[in-house]
Amino acid sequence: MTKDVRDGRDVRDGRGVGDERDVRDVRDVRDVRDVGGVRDGRGERFTVAVLGPGGVGGLLAALVARAGHRVICLAGDATAEVLRADGIRVRSGRFGEFTARVEADTELREPVDACLITVKHTALDTALDRVPARALGDGLLVPFLNGVEHPAALRARYGPARVAPAVIRVESTRTAPGVIDHASPFAEIDLTGDTVARERLDALAGVLAAAGPDVRVQADEAAVLWAKMAFLAPFALLTTRYGVPLGEVRTLHRTELTALVAETAAVSRASGAPADPATALARYDAFPPGAKSSMQRDAEAGRPLELDAIGGALLRAAARHGAPVPVAERLVREVEDAVPR
Repeated sequence: MTKDVRDGRDVRDGRGVGDERDVRDVRDVRDVRDVGGVRDGRGERFTVAVLGPGGVGGLLAALVARAGHRVICLAGDATAEVLRADGIRVRSGRFGEFTARVEADTELREPVDACLITVKHTALDTALDRVPARALGDGLLVPFLNGVEHPAALRARYGPARVAPAVIRVESTRTAPGVIDHASPFAEIDLTGDTVARERLDALAGVLAAAGPDVRVQADEAAVLWAKMAFLAPFALLTTRYGVPLGEVRTLHRTELTALVAETAAVSRASGAPADPATALARYDAFPPGAKSSMQRDAEAGRPLELDAIGGALLRAAARHGAPVPVAERLVREVEDAVPR
């Protein structure tokens, strides 16, 4: 079972992390219609590839396909065979119960309008072999990934004008190949991309919003990615280090949580993104006490951890800006030492 509790703010309250005063466009793009002749999801049919049809990817693939667009899921042989035969079955309080027919393959073999990357960071390098740059054409590459370093790596591989990072807030679980349980009452996407033409972002946002999720196009890529990191890093590191849910972290390990939130906020600000430690702590306090991070769930299941993409990226950014992060350094080291070799 693959459970995705994704976030820009992880486990879910649907609010932003930190001060977003500098994020210029935060409108809901459900009302995006004609954007200068570019397809907007209400007229021409899009072709969308989904790399990794798990909890998040499977949900998005099914919603976009149900909205009438062509969807190609990229996965291993066994999963691709199931999807071709049975489609994707979704159980959702918000979107209902339905089955969507999709195409499936082990590799992208033709140009698409967009390719959504919904694998975890630990599987990214291998998964990208399924998306040859020559096959992608001029389609957008849309990574729904944790961390802040992946856009640069993807732009080096596919070109800057193609990469449009996104953040999603949703709780969605793949219980079997092609079977998706969407548990949260929300599915919210922030789409950004400093190197992508705005009309292309608006067009894709129109497709996604018409399919069901709430979608915003945000102008400041760093603010979007660091808003996620500023919440996710303390949450993931502390729940994984101590093997306890958030409720116990914020009571038994309150001092560490407060210090780590302050360190992460300082690195975020040094990286050009607003962050407010008091707001972040208030959000942690408002979360259900039983909430677990996806990294903690991976540790419990013996799966590879996104430690480098989250904790490692935080330490590297701190080093670049000369920001002291002693609590983060210790926690990254301790989590790393606890991982079976």
